[in-house]
Amino acid sequence: MTPSERDARAEKLIERIEHRDYQIGILGLGYVGLPLALAAVNAGFRVLGFDINENRVAQLNEGNSGIEHIDDQAIETAISNNMFRATSTFSELREPDAILIAVPTPLNKQREPDLSYVENSARAISQHLRTGQLVVLESTTWPGTTAERVKPILEESGMVCGQDFFLAYSPEREDPGNTAYDTRSIPKVVGADEASSLSLVRALYESLVSSVVPVASASTAEAVKLTENIFRSVNIALVNELKVIFDKMDIDVWEVIEAAKSKPFGYMPFYPGPGLGGHCIPIDPFYLTWKAREFEISTHFIELAGEINTAMPHYVVGRLAAELDRRFSKGLNGSTVLIAGMAYKKNVDDIRESPALKLTDLLQSRGAKVDYHDPHIPVIPATRAYPYLEGTKSQPFTADVIKRYDSIVIATDHDEVDWSLLAGNAKLVIDTRNVCQRNDIVGDWIVKA
Repeated sequence: MTPSERDARAEKLIERIEHRDYQIGILGLGYVGLPLALAAVNAGFRVLGFDINENRVAQLNEGNSGIEHIDDQAIETAISNNMFRATSTFSELREPDAILIAVPTPLNKQREPDLSYVENSARAISQHLRTGQLVVLESTTWPGTTAERVKPILEESGMVCGQDFFLAYSPEREDPGNTAYDTRSIPKVVGADEASSLSLVRALYESLVSSVVPVASASTAEAVKLTENIFRSVNIALVNELKVIFDKMDIDVWEVIEAAKSKPFGYMPFYPGPGLGGHCIPIDPFYLTWKAREFEISTHFIELAGEINTAMPHYVVGRLAAELDRRFSKGLNGSTVLIAGMAYKKNVDDIRESPALKLTDLLQSRGAKVDYHDPHIPVIPATRAYPYLEGTKSQPFTADVIKRYDSIVIATDHDEVDWSLLAGNAKLVIDTRNVCQRNDIVGDWIVKA
């Protein structure tokens, strides 16, 4: 097929996108895939969603999003209008004109990239790939994954990328619980390794979101996503380190940050916490660290940031132990602790990589009796790292309950928690989020950590 013939095929597909005569398939219906599916439906596209979890598929087809910040009514409306359907039957991958891959990219036990979800998705697509389909990887990964891992698997079908099918990368930019931005309003970066694929993926996302930023290649787009998350990881590590230093100097790091952000240029505020959570920031930087070894490059800065952020739960536990000893002549062993907030960030039901899980694990390993309260996490779901916590239930947050514990550790600052209950009821509060000061709760029993 000549370049002009490839371009002509892409142009015909672009016309179908413009006329909404184009079906979108989304592989992975979680925190990334489901909002993307709804954005496509709202833009006038029919969407077929794929997930290996049959219970998840049944839940969605019943109109239940299963994700707190995604409205069930939006799912119900899409289904009733025949614009959305979920399935675990992967032979149906042949139906959509575009297949967007939004599956997890975790780290394995050795802290190395685990691309099994991406590769298995590519194999499933390859078995049913048809001429003219566009495949777009959205999962965060190291530069080169699309070209070096996904493309060869897809070409096992006997088809040729850029000639028989199209391939691109567009990194997800979801921020669960952020009411200021949604899928449509967040600009989309797109990259591909040949012109027809880039034209097609650009046209598709221009139909879904407010603006599209094309880059030179799939690897460039992959690097964009890692750069965004490494930027956050490094800056959070910096402010976490400053917190530890300033605490020794009896300086309030929160007051320092508030004053520093008054400068209208050259400064951007980041805030300390008990560690890093979510699927992106604790994991993604290590994808670049791993890939850099192939080029005999050491990523000292990135790895140091990871070490600092990973150490923060240990720092919080250390502060708690010191305060229990100083105030009550009591050790962690046998103490009762209530973790306030189990989600990785405020106002969401997302527990992935939550530092509160690590805090619970560390405290229990030192003999403390640990419970938690979280209005968004009534029961701890299954997790890869802490399977023994599955099924643990949230405790009520009342004056009588608070009085039962030797200490309250504030790990997540949910807006709907009545923080004023701490006043007069808590014996000791370890505040990792500056919640008490923001709610005008003062007392010498409050320790910022």
